[in-house]
Amino acid sequence: MGCCGSTQKSREWKPLEQRKCTDIPWLLLFILFNVGMLCICGFAIATGAASRLISGYDSYGNTCGQKNAKIPGIELSGRDHTSRKYVFFLDPCNIDILRRKIKSVALCVSKCPDTELKTYEDLRNFSTVYGSDLCSYDVQPDTYSSHANRSTKCPTLPVHPSASLPVFHRCIPVDISCYARFAEAFITFVSDNSVVHRVIAGVMTSKEIIMGLCLLALVLSLILMVVIRYISVVLVWILTAVVVVGSIGGTGILWWLYVDHSKSVNASLPALELEVAKDNQKALLIYAIAATIFTVILLLLMFFMRKRVALTIALFHVAGKVFTHLPLLALQPFWTFLTLMLFWVYWISVLLFLGSAGSPVQNNQTGLVEFKMDGPLQYMVWYHAVGLIWISEFILACQQMTVAGAVVTYYFTRDKSQMPFTPIVSSVLRLMRYHLGTVVKGAFIITLVEIPRLILTYIHSQLKGRENACARCMLKACICCLWCLEKCLTYLNMNAYTATAINSTNFCTSARDAFFILAENALRVAAINSVGDFVLFLGKVLIVSCTAFAGILSLNYQREYTVWVLPLIIVCVFSFLVAHCFLSIFEIVVDVLFLCFAIDTKYNDGSPGREYYMDKALMEFVENTRRATERYSKVEGESREMKSMTGGTLA
Repeated sequence: MGCCGSTQKSREWKPLEQRKCTDIPWLLLFILFNVGMLCICGFAIATGAASRLISGYDSYGNTCGQKNAKIPGIELSGRDHTSRKYVFFLDPCNIDILRRKIKSVALCVSKCPDTELKTYEDLRNFSTVYGSDLCSYDVQPDTYSSHANRSTKCPTLPVHPSASLPVFHRCIPVDISCYARFAEAFITFVSDNSVVHRVIAGVMTSKEIIMGLCLLALVLSLILMVVIRYISVVLVWILTAVVVVGSIGGTGILWWLYVDHSKSVNASLPALELEVAKDNQKALLIYAIAATIFTVILLLLMFFMRKRVALTIALFHVAGKVFTHLPLLALQPFWTFLTLMLFWVYWISVLLFLGSAGSPVQNNQTGLVEFKMDGPLQYMVWYHAVGLIWISEFILACQQMTVAGAVVTYYFTRDKSQMPFTPIVSSVLRLMRYHLGTVVKGAFIITLVEIPRLILTYIHSQLKGRENACARCMLKACICCLWCLEKCLTYLNMNAYTATAINSTNFCTSARDAFFILAENALRVAAINSVGDFVLFLGKVLIVSCTAFAGILSLNYQREYTVWVLPLIIVCVFSFLVAHCFLSIFEIVVDVLFLCFAIDTKYNDGSPGREYYMDKALMEFVENTRRATERYSKVEGESREMKSMTGGTLA
């Protein structure tokens, strides 16, 4: 399936016209895995889980809207519910928050009560008029008022008006105040139902403003991607100056505070105050020394990496040009998000099917029927969970490979007017025809790291407050290490996809080649990832801040919106997600351009027959670097010549 240690003859690094399929065994494995996913879905549907989920079932194992078979040991099972298509809960407001389900007896009825029923006589009249019995099947309507077990076999009074859901036939109370206790468990600042009503009313009445602000975040993200191209020089150097000045200023303040506290320490102070003052003095000394070391290291790094910062600026400038020539790159987050949403909807639906696909078992405490998943079904759930991670990572990897293929085509085309009419479409077609196995393998590697990290995170959440300090520290350390490993592998995968887009090599070979090239340019990589990521992060903060400010102004002129918190939170979260999606595409473009630039400078020198492919902005950076190197070599040579002449004269 591909060997990292394989050797290949040297090759020319530029996009190949004649390509070959890569990592075919991994593609076949992925196809077999997806066949298993479809088999799980088919099994859940074939066992009746889909009909139970959509049509609903009562507490005795009967599916509503159809004729049911008898369940051994369950007295009220096996009933004909052809005319009873709706699920009615005797106590719909009794919700088990921990298990996320309604703790109530469920019945199949022919009609949901659309008016409030206050007495048992109202229940009997409703049954007589509409033919819909709201008490247990073994209780006759004539005995509703006099039955000995009416408190447990009839609904809790009063019965609130309810309506059935459009697809899932459940009778749900129309008045949301029924779920006030449930809402209070999630909204900690709620003190009464009026607050819940005002918050929800504020969201519903301000939905037009929320949609407009979300659209504003989308426009701001597109504008920022264009603006970065033209102000990248000013932006990067301003941020660098702010960081340097802030570090020096913070260090100076700490030393000033240390000196000031030293003067205030007096032996005549009470013993307790003197001890506290000395502790504060020692703490300030430690902080000042640590800040000084950090500032010195930062200044040294900025001094030695100042030329690499210039490369970051040039790459940002060229990335802006890439979006000018390839405007369809800006649409990549849309189709990726849409694809992920469709897959997640399918995945959740199948998971719900599996939740209803178990064997009917009677609960000894309540006497009601529950569907329990036995051994094989539990394995299906785990298989299904792995599919969620692997396929989601595969979709994200396809986006990365598509962007890499388009940017590689742009970079290695000397005459930009000779590029394909639609480089994005060409990149997608190359991916589907030749390199699906490579992205499958890269996604699987990320999955191998992500699964144990998620398991450890789940264990940590379950043991919170019960494990000792050592175990808690070890769990957090493991989770942190796996998170760092995942980020490193994701970055290496991105560069491996770029190498595959250039040379049409398998994943391991591409990852090895990309790793060696990145290792040769380690300082440049550090500068681009630190400065570039910081600039993009500030861009995300800027978009969120502007959107939130516009939201405050908009809501300020609509005084009937008394609660702004939830609408603003929705807008800020959405704007951050939009900014992250678009600027992550910009980040991918910068990473691809850097690897292409590193390959270009390694295998070409600008001489006839070995001309550079790079853009003019990158060419200026190379020329400036070359002139600086030549000046340094000239000064070094003159120094050596002077030393030799001096030595000869003295001799």
